[in-house]
Amino acid sequence: MNRLPLPMPLPRRSRLAGAAALLLLSLGAQAQNNAQSIYTCTDSKGRRITSDRPIVDCLDREQQRLGRTGTVREVIPPSYTREEREKVEAKRRAEQEEQARVQEERRRERALLIRYPNQGVHDKERQEALAQIDDVIAAVHKREAALIEQRKGIAQELEFYQGDLTKAPLWLRRKVEDNDKQMDVQKRFLVDQTQEKQRVNARFDEELAKLKQLWAAQSR
Repeated sequence: MNRLPLPMPLPRRSRLAGAAALLLLSLGAQAQNNAQSIYTCTDSKGRRITSDRPIVDCLDREQQRLGRTGTVREVIPPSYTREEREKVEAKRRAEQEEQARVQEERRRERALLIRYPNQGVHDKERQEALAQIDDVIAAVHKREAALIEQRKGIAQELEFYQGDLTKAPLWLRRKVEDNDKQMDVQKRFLVDQTQEKQRVNARFDEELAKLKQLWAAQSR
């Protein structure tokens, strides 16, 4: 049986020429692909810039790479330095915090409107809050009156010692000391409750001013 002759191997020069041709074809295709892309952005002066390569004037902002039909094929983010990235991140955090603050403020406003649909409801709650404090103040005054009566009895007992506390027995001196302390406690408590009453009024005044704005906005 006759065998077919084997193909002769290509010379080395022919193989190199073929590889070079393939490389040129690849580079040509890549160059053609880049030529088909358009880079576009708006610079810091508001100018719309287009180019066949990434735009230097827009390295600090977003760029778009468009295809031949004008569709966006890629969004290229800004190229920041480390310091610039830190500033951008700080700005982003500040914006998020402000957004959270605004959302919380809106939530509080909605809660206020639900709790106080009109001024009558708000006025009633103010009166109830102040009445509770007035009840406490009345109890303080009652306790003060009782301590004053107690002090009168102590004074009568001291008459036996000519009103000289140093000559009085220990139990009587302690009785005087305890009465003084109790009276001081009631006076401090009275001051605290008076200040609390002022704080409650101030809070309701502030709420009412805000509510009037919200009620007016609702009626528009």
